[in-house]
Amino acid sequence: MRGRRAGAGRCVPPPPWCARPRRRSGSGRQRRLLGLSGRGAGHRGQPPARRTDAGQGRAAATAAAAMDHYDPQQTNDYMQPEEDWDRDLLLDPAWEKQQRKTFTAWCNSHLRKAGTQIENIEEDFRDGLKLMLLLEVISGERLAKPERGKMRVHKISNVNKALDFIASKGVKLVSIGAEEIVDGNVKMTLGMIWTIILRFAIQDISVEETSAKEGLLLWCQRKTAPYKNVNIQNFHISWKDGLGFCALIHRHRPELIDYGKLRKDDPLTNLNTAFDVAEKYLDIPKMLDAEDIVGTARPDEKAIMTYVSSFYHAFSGAQKAETAANRICKVLAVNQENEQLMEDYEKLASDLLEWIRRTIPWLENRAPENTMQAMQQKLEDFRDYRRLHKPPKVQEKCQLEINFNTLQTKLRLSNRPAFMPSEGKMVSDINNAWGGLEQAEKGYEEWLLNEIRRLERLDHLAEKFRQKASIHESWTDGKEAMLQQKDYETATLSEIKALLKKHEAFESDLAAHQDRVEQIAAIAQELNELDYYDSPSVNARCQKICDQWDNLGALTQKRREALERTEKLLETIDQLYLEYAKRAAPFNNWMEGAMEDLQDTFIVHTIEEIQGLSTAHEQFKATLPDADKERQAILGIHNEVSKIVQTYHVNMAGTNPYTTITPHEINGKWEHVRQLVPRRDQALMEEHARQQQNERLRKQFGAQANVIGPWIQTKMEEIGRISIEMHGTLEDQLNHLRQYEKSIVNYKPKIDQLEGDHQQIQEALIFDNKHTNYTMEHIRVGWEQLLTTIARTINEVENQILTRDAKGISQEQMNEFRASFNHFDRKKTGMMDCEDFRACLISMGYNMGEAEFARIMSIVDPNRMGVVTFQAFIDFMSRETADTDTADQVMASFKILAGDKNYITVDELRRELPPDQAEYCIARMAPYTGRDAVPGALDYMSFSTALYGESDL
Repeated sequence: MRGRRAGAGRCVPPPPWCARPRRRSGSGRQRRLLGLSGRGAGHRGQPPARRTDAGQGRAAATAAAAMDHYDPQQTNDYMQPEEDWDRDLLLDPAWEKQQRKTFTAWCNSHLRKAGTQIENIEEDFRDGLKLMLLLEVISGERLAKPERGKMRVHKISNVNKALDFIASKGVKLVSIGAEEIVDGNVKMTLGMIWTIILRFAIQDISVEETSAKEGLLLWCQRKTAPYKNVNIQNFHISWKDGLGFCALIHRHRPELIDYGKLRKDDPLTNLNTAFDVAEKYLDIPKMLDAEDIVGTARPDEKAIMTYVSSFYHAFSGAQKAETAANRICKVLAVNQENEQLMEDYEKLASDLLEWIRRTIPWLENRAPENTMQAMQQKLEDFRDYRRLHKPPKVQEKCQLEINFNTLQTKLRLSNRPAFMPSEGKMVSDINNAWGGLEQAEKGYEEWLLNEIRRLERLDHLAEKFRQKASIHESWTDGKEAMLQQKDYETATLSEIKALLKKHEAFESDLAAHQDRVEQIAAIAQELNELDYYDSPSVNARCQKICDQWDNLGALTQKRREALERTEKLLETIDQLYLEYAKRAAPFNNWMEGAMEDLQDTFIVHTIEEIQGLSTAHEQFKATLPDADKERQAILGIHNEVSKIVQTYHVNMAGTNPYTTITPHEINGKWEHVRQLVPRRDQALMEEHARQQQNERLRKQFGAQANVIGPWIQTKMEEIGRISIEMHGTLEDQLNHLRQYEKSIVNYKPKIDQLEGDHQQIQEALIFDNKHTNYTMEHIRVGWEQLLTTIARTINEVENQILTRDAKGISQEQMNEFRASFNHFDRKKTGMMDCEDFRACLISMGYNMGEAEFARIMSIVDPNRMGVVTFQAFIDFMSRETADTDTADQVMASFKILAGDKNYITVDELRRELPPDQAEYCIARMAPYTGRDAVPGALDYMSFSTALYGESDL
């Protein structure tokens, strides 16, 4: 290939210093070949620098697109030496002019650092002195001491020293000898300078592991990609309109050029603008003439490359700062996101714990109410709490655990330490608090039901007390006055005997009422024991009855003694009246007791109890015929008295002196008893129907609960199996779990239906159910655990997918991890305990002591739960291959932004970083206290280590 470029479509003469050497006989000149070796263009021996910035993927894509415009063989041919170049071919005059100006300007840009310059490139390097000086300036090294003589041999010696130095840098010189340089050979001189430019200005340029020329071209393409009318494909005609140079300047220093005012059809203005701005503001000497570039069909490629390389070096510092800033921004963004997640967790945990703290005292409030209505309102408030207030908190608790697991996964993936919530806000603390809440909730519900039972019993006893007390008080009304009468003092004997017999009847009646008084006292005692709210009034009334009863006993005894003293004076006693009174009084008492029993309220809870009451009532009805016979007998006595009175014309001054019970009263009470019997029948039938309805509710609830309870347990076991099985990919498991979640959510109406049945049971005051062992509390807890388990399992699989994608783990590796984990998960709980995990490590070849095992456990179990989850297991297995940022890398990035200082200033942070992340660093960086500190200096080293948990932030 002699000057033929792939895709160019025409032949171009090769550079003159690449020409084939003429054959000279006996010249004895030392000749060197021109070329590059070592780390030259196209060299692939060195390992590429590790790229960590976030844009490396996009850069690779851009590089791949840019490489479509290149012929790799052409590039290698350009950078490799060709020994068969024709040395006699002439250099294009336009190209020679451009190279002279460009190379001269490039040399002067370095020589002026030593206080000198050249005017004529082929003349001023002939003695080798300025050539050696140029090499010392651009390399920073000292060359051998030059010869100061003016003779040709001195000049050749100096040039040879320069050429030897170039060769020592890994450059293989071809066809360039010291004699050509000393003789002022333009082609050889320009070739030598181009070799120096390649070695010291272009060779070290590398973008995306490309060669020097390819890297420089790729850099230009990336920098000018956003600009219209700019399409950099080479180092000649792509730069003729000047827009490429202007775009490079505007990309890095937009304030220097108003790019919007440039026109593609005005190349002279564009080129002169770029050259003038570069010389004035960027310290890049003017190496080209706009007229030469525009007037040449194809500008010289080497001149353009030399000039463009000056732009690359001028802006390389900014490029490094940009890369460093990108790295810091990436690290800070991850840290800020994690901090926000931590703050969200803390707030959600605080709110949930605060709600639990406020709710538990309400549930633990056992202040009793005095009325059934008030307790029913409390029960309704408790149901509202169950239906409306608690379910959102159950969701918040589930979401809190999901957020915590997601945060821990992100921290592990970003090489951060595990998140430790504030004291008292761990997931275990929240679970403990939640358990306390549910315990208080259960106790509160039991208390409510017990209180309702107690109040119901109290209301029944209080009503019974009032009924018995009213009957007794009605009976005792006037008895004291009667016993205190002195009628016996003026009575006749017959009247005395009548009074005595009447008193005996009263005593019999008094004894019959003894049971009622004892019942009243017993009921009052029970009301006191059950803490009845109106116990003072009950006690007062009971005490009054007891005091009155004692007084009646004393008065009765006193009257009997008085009558007995006068008994001897009383001989006439009407036996029939006495017999009537003796039989009428207990019968009347029996009727009063029967009316009291028939009107007595009753409370039952089972169908067996109502059946017992019905049986007792039937037994009572069986005694009615005998009672009717007794009534007829008593009425017969009264009729006999009337007959005697009529027969013997006895003068009756009034009614029966021995009793106040008249036949009319007996008949009235008897008729009342007969009317109460069917009413009692109706009440018992209604209660029997109500108990049958309650039994139906019990059976209905039991049938549903006996289905839902086992269903929940089965779903819990199925979820556990899905979470540890290895069928399909993680996405298959996730889809399977989500289908299960959907089927579980669709089951919610049955839970709600069971809640409705349970509410009907509570409203019917049904307190036990022999048809099932499941209570509504069991079903609720199981349902909440099922929802929490499926949500937590889905989150674990999502985190496994996140870890797999972030770590680059294949599905086969994931299946191997799962197989190993399942093998050593001997209890099949989805977690390995410490001994199982130790056995797993030993099986994988880990030979470790207790200290090393404790260190590994601190990684996989940061919360010290004593178990290793599958997520932590795969994190550990893939941890060593993780490609994450480290504190040292962040520290090195800050050092670039700080200009290689041990500290960084506020102005530097605000100049290099986005405003929000700059302020984030300023607020958290500690002041720098080193010996070289300046006012306002900040310590970026401690800040970098704190980002990764190696110190406090």
